[in-house]
Amino acid sequence: MPIYTYKCQECGETFDFLIIKKTEEPRCPKCGATKLEKQLTAPAGIRMGNSNQGGTTCCGRTEPCDTPPCSSDGTCKR
Repeated sequence: MPIYTYKCQECGETFDFLIIKKTEEPRCPKCGATKLEKQLTAPAGIRMGNSNQGGTTCCGRTEPCDTPPCSSDGTCKR
């Protein structure tokens, strides 16, 4: 279900509208007008997977290793 941002051509109100049904037509929440202009907005991003930056381990190494990279106190075991 996409969320679009609209600007009312009658009163200038800018608002977000969640499209639930394809036949649903947005209305301005302030004045009720249907004369709207869809605004250009940046898409939201979702990051999934490993939270380590650049494929590094918790102690900054990038090479693979056979043992856990850090001890319980966060220091490298090597």
